[in-house]
Amino acid sequence: MRTKRRHKRRRKNSRFLRRGFILLLAGFCLAGALLYALLPGKADPGKREQVKEPCGLLEEYMACIPAGEYGRMYDMLDPEASGGISREAFQKRNAAIYEGIEIRDMETEILYWDPEESRVRYRMKFDTAAGTVSFENQAEFVKGEEGWLLAWKDSLIFPELGPEDKVRVQETQAVRGEILDRNGRMLAGPGAAASFGIVPGELGEDAESRAEAVETIAGLLCMDPEEIEKKLEAKWVREDYFVPVKTLPRVEEVLLMSPDPGEELLREKERQDRLLEIPGVRRMEITVRTYPLGEAAAHLVGYVQNVTAEDLEEHAEEGYTADSVIGRSGLEGLYEEKLRGRKGCRISIIDAAGEEKAELANRPVEDGQTVRLTIDAGLQEALYQVFREDAGCSAALNPCTGEVLALVSTPSYDTNDFIFGMSKETWAALNEDGRRPLLNRFRQSFCPGSTWKPVLAAVGLETGAIDPGEDYGNEGLSWQKDTSWGAYHVTTLHAYEPVVLENALMYSDNIYFAKAALRIGAGRLEEELENLGFGEKLPFEISMTPSQYANGEEIGTEIQLADSGYGQGEILVNPLHMACLYTAFCNEGNVLRPRLILEPDGEREIWIGRAFSPETAVQVLEGMKQVVNDPRGTGYRARREDAVLAGKTGTAEIKASQNDTDGTELGWFAVFTTEKTAERPVLLVSMVEDVKERGGSGYVLERDKEVLDKWFAKVPAS
Repeated sequence: MRTKRRHKRRRKNSRFLRRGFILLLAGFCLAGALLYALLPGKADPGKREQVKEPCGLLEEYMACIPAGEYGRMYDMLDPEASGGISREAFQKRNAAIYEGIEIRDMETEILYWDPEESRVRYRMKFDTAAGTVSFENQAEFVKGEEGWLLAWKDSLIFPELGPEDKVRVQETQAVRGEILDRNGRMLAGPGAAASFGIVPGELGEDAESRAEAVETIAGLLCMDPEEIEKKLEAKWVREDYFVPVKTLPRVEEVLLMSPDPGEELLREKERQDRLLEIPGVRRMEITVRTYPLGEAAAHLVGYVQNVTAEDLEEHAEEGYTADSVIGRSGLEGLYEEKLRGRKGCRISIIDAAGEEKAELANRPVEDGQTVRLTIDAGLQEALYQVFREDAGCSAALNPCTGEVLALVSTPSYDTNDFIFGMSKETWAALNEDGRRPLLNRFRQSFCPGSTWKPVLAAVGLETGAIDPGEDYGNEGLSWQKDTSWGAYHVTTLHAYEPVVLENALMYSDNIYFAKAALRIGAGRLEEELENLGFGEKLPFEISMTPSQYANGEEIGTEIQLADSGYGQGEILVNPLHMACLYTAFCNEGNVLRPRLILEPDGEREIWIGRAFSPETAVQVLEGMKQVVNDPRGTGYRARREDAVLAGKTGTAEIKASQNDTDGTELGWFAVFTTEKTAERPVLLVSMVEDVKERGGSGYVLERDKEVLDKWFAKVPAS
């Protein structure tokens, strides 16, 4: 027992001895570390980080360039071996070059280390504003007490770069592509304007006179004085510099010499003359984006504006700069990538004498592409002029090819105002206008009224629900299926006999088409309309609101189904979609795809093949011809001697109930040439809101007739 205890004591004592030895050893190590740290240059962790091999040091140096860490780069070099360059001069030189060429995506490959020459050979590759730059180079190192450091030279940036050389970046701005109509007429492109600005040193002798001048200028330019002062206080401004303030339309002398230049033009000339009378105000001729059709094509063509900080962030790497413009709406936005082009850029090294030593990268300028449309500017203007005071829209196309000839929304706004700078008052007026001029109506869908009946007729014939020779019976001017409809009745405007399809189209009989819809049935009608593109995106460059047959997923009631037969209920149709459906009556039952870009061949492209049979298309077409050519037809006033037309009028009631007497009405007229040999083929669909007290669809017909007169006479709009 005692032996065991002593053994245990000896083991316990040995543990204490070992622990003591370990603690003593740790103490010596700590003391040694403290003494080492107190040696010169050994206490600074930052200094110790520089103790690297040359290859690793070079890689770390290069990694700082894209991040703009020029101060950290300076810490890696030996100033004496680097020509005594100061930290400030080093940072300024490197920042100016690397940021000026817009360096990014840099790769460094170490090739080899030459210990005898203390040099590292490496390969560099990176992207710039002018394209990719790559080269082989070498870096020299010196070894001192603190380890390896770079012996920096200007040639470390580019092998050809000397201390007195500069890196020059030359940019060539791309010319934005034009938007032309089918005849080459410009819808958007370069135009002349006047840039009015101020030379600060000539504005006034003292602060008071300067302030008075700014106040006067601001009043004439419809600007806030503070806005002008801000421009004059920009960092780049000097007393003898021209500071652009606002762009105004150029007043053409040739127009002023005309017998009747117009009051608006004369007022503009007077305003510009008064501006030039103010000391310090100057005018410069500049080129800007211009829109010759102005309000007539605003919703179609759209406009450009200067890029914002958000645009530059969203479109990084796409070549935009602070001076760029970007398509903001309409075709300007839709075809932005084609139109904007790409600026050219050339990077070179220039010596002290201004001579070029080397070209580093060169990306040629790529001007924007011209976009040529199927649009006919004359028809576009004619439609705008006759409907300019109405809330409505028009879609026109060639019924034989599907080429879109016009897309008009009224009332409108002048896209040039966005180029010249729209005042707060003008912008507020546009937004507060109850007619909603900023709304693009040709992209919306509307209740089609009786213009829907030819489509329903075709569906009825295809499904066998309509026998074109069957007499539905004269019901008078009011009808309901049975007493289950309560007080609800379908009403119509004309009583006639026999009540067959052709007469029903000619007299626009609501009762006939209500009965036809009931015979087709809700499920079958929904199926047929889905086959005609309802609920789907129209295959067209501009996004349109899809047409629908119900607000929900299906036609819910028998009354709704009956109303759907004559274009009421919950049927909503986009005007361009309606025009496309009408092409089936001229193309053996095939619905054509609408086309906006002009193609050399001009051949038609079918969207919905055999939507209707050729027999059905002919049957409906004959009825539509009677609408325009028979004296009893609702569209007879549009009849012409020089072209065979077919069409359909329509008035859609927008009201809360059948007894609602305060509801409004939409007026429609659809008309088209029927012969493939027509010299001036056209299919026109127009809609005007609030025509209840203005003649209903007759109001629209009369205005479309004016347009057709110009179209067939080949007379451009005034």
